[in-house]
Amino acid sequence: MGRIFEVRKATMFARWDRMAKQFTRVGKEIVIAVKAGGPDPATNPALRRCFQNARSVGMPKDRVEAAIKRAQGKDTSNYEEILYEGYGPHGVALLVETATDNHVRTVANVKSHFNKGNGAMGTSGSVSFQFKKMGVFKLNPTGLSIDDLELELIDFGLEELGESNDDNGNPIIVLRCAFVDFGNLQKALEDKGLTPISAELEWIPTTTVPVTDEQAEDVSKLIERLEQDEDVNKVFHNMG
Repeated sequence: MGRIFEVRKATMFARWDRMAKQFTRVGKEIVIAVKAGGPDPATNPALRRCFQNARSVGMPKDRVEAAIKRAQGKDTSNYEEILYEGYGPHGVALLVETATDNHVRTVANVKSHFNKGNGAMGTSGSVSFQFKKMGVFKLNPTGLSIDDLELELIDFGLEELGESNDDNGNPIIVLRCAFVDFGNLQKALEDKGLTPISAELEWIPTTTVPVTDEQAEDVSKLIERLEQDEDVNKVFHNMG
C-alpha cells in the first residue's frame, strides 16, 4: 500500500514531548475505559489499547494502577469526551478532542483559544465532514514484512499500510482501518503476537489545505495553545 506520509508535522507535532501532558491524557483514557468496560484488560479492548499507549509514552506502572483505582472509586470525576470543531487561520480545519468533567469550563476555554489564535469555533458537523475517523496502529518494523502483513490483515479491516517515521526519526509501520474495524484489527494483531507501539483513534483529513511555512506557523501557534489546555487530549488538522 506504499509509504504513509503524515500530514504536515512541523514544530507543532513535538507536542507529545511534554511528558506530564501525555500522562494526564492516558490517565483520563484509562478512567474512561475502566468505567465503560471494567478493569480487566482481557475483556476490555479499550483498556488494552490504553495500556499500549501508556507503554509508548513511558508512563510508570504505578501511575497506570493509580488511574485504574481512581476509575473504580466512588468519588472519581466522570469524564465526558467531547469533540469541538472550528477553523484556524488560513482556512485550516481543526478538530479538538477533549475529556472533561466540566463541559461549561471546557467549551469556554476552547472558544477563547480559537479567538485568541485568530480562528473561529464552529458548530457540530461544520468541520468533521472533512475528516474520517480511523484506527491507527504503529508497529516496530523489525522482523516484519509489509507485503505479508497486508495479505494477513486485509480481511480484518486493514485499509492502509505503509512506512513512516516517529517523532525521533525512527522507522515505523503504520496501519489504518475504519473506526468500526478497530477492534477486529486490534485482535488480529494480538493473535499474531504483535504489540503495537501505539494504538489510537484519529481523525484523518480526506482533503488538505495547502499552506506556506509562515501560514503553518500561524496555525501551529493556535494548535499549541489548544493543546496546552488541561482538558484537551488531541488536536487534528488538515494542513497539507
